[in-house]
Amino acid sequence: MESQHTAREKALAEGRKVIQLCSKAIKHIHRNQRSEANTLMDEADGIIRSALNVLEGFPTLKFAPYFQDAVKEYVEARTLFAITSGDRLPTPEELGVEPQAYLNGLCEAASECRRYSLDALRKGDEGTARHLAEEMEDIYDELITFDYPDALTSNLRRSVDALRAVLERTQSDLSVTGMQLELIEHLKSVEPPK
Repeated sequence: MESQHTAREKALAEGRKVIQLCSKAIKHIHRNQRSEANTLMDEADGIIRSALNVLEGFPTLKFAPYFQDAVKEYVEARTLFAITSGDRLPTPEELGVEPQAYLNGLCEAASECRRYSLDALRKGDEGTARHLAEEMEDIYDELITFDYPDALTSNLRRSVDALRAVLERTQSDLSVTGMQLELIEHLKSVEPPK
């Protein structure tokens, strides 16, 4: 019991550190500070590996929500980095994570793409904004196919439903912006009456 308690306390503390590091990494990703984001994600990865070693003999602790939430945040940061860099998505095996944490983290990363997409629109980069919306849609289309009980997927369905709403708002914003840009171009081409 004592060793299990010690492992649990370490997992709790390390999970909080991972969440903080990944939250900062995501901020850096949105600011296009790639090197800083990578450093934070690497640090989070090291903490996760250390915690997993401690939890090796305690599977119930390894899969406890407080630890898996931290792993999910790590996946979110890594997959958001890949999406916004135009890289291929890392696999769960490459990240060394369980499928549930991977799927939920990927879902969160897709939702984060809305902010990145809107930032691109504000900068006048409609192409990047549309590309990210397409990435969001592709991820949504894949995640919606995971039709397993919530107990197995860590409530993935609820996260996917939230992603759908975010995706629809993003697509709507892109459509409205596209029409506004077309109108502006049309108005520029019209000669004022003499």
